[in-house]
Amino acid sequence: MHDYLVWIGKDETRQQVRLIEILYRGKWYRYMTNELDDKKLPTAYVVALYWQRWRIEDAYNIIKRLLGLAYFWCGAQNAVEMQLWATWLLYVVLIDQTDAVAEALHKSFAAISIEMVHRSLYFFTNARQRGETNDVVAYLAVEAKFLGLLKSKHKGEKPSPLMFIPMLLTDISNP
Repeated sequence: MHDYLVWIGKDETRQQVRLIEILYRGKWYRYMTNELDDKKLPTAYVVALYWQRWRIEDAYNIIKRLLGLAYFWCGAQNAVEMQLWATWLLYVVLIDQTDAVAEALHKSFAAISIEMVHRSLYFFTNARQRGETNDVVAYLAVEAKFLGLLKSKHKGEKPSPLMFIPMLLTDISNP
């Protein structure tokens, strides 16, 4: 691991930033921040925060692609606001459902496909109408393999670098 102060840009746009380099499984990962004080923002936190940023990108991808917020149904401000609120509300419920299924299966949240949980709600609705179940989480957990809720590991896939670090952000014994 290296933690440097470097200059980027030239002339009037030149500024100093922190460059953090971490070697993980033979590959270098580089992170930059404008917080120069490593006491205010320790190296492990920089890595953890960058890792968390991709969760934001994933959320927008799900909202746009899976939940259909790529287009607005109407141009009126009230309609746009209602569509935004409804879509984000559906997203939050979907994330809670995915988390509950992961807990029921004793798996990590990352091991469950949010998209397949969403698509599986159709099958739950049909099973409920047939009187087979009333508990969505229990149904999805029992049918997880059939419904494809568990993500498959790709050949040669390695875990993300320093996956344990996000725990540092919430560890009460190490504020």
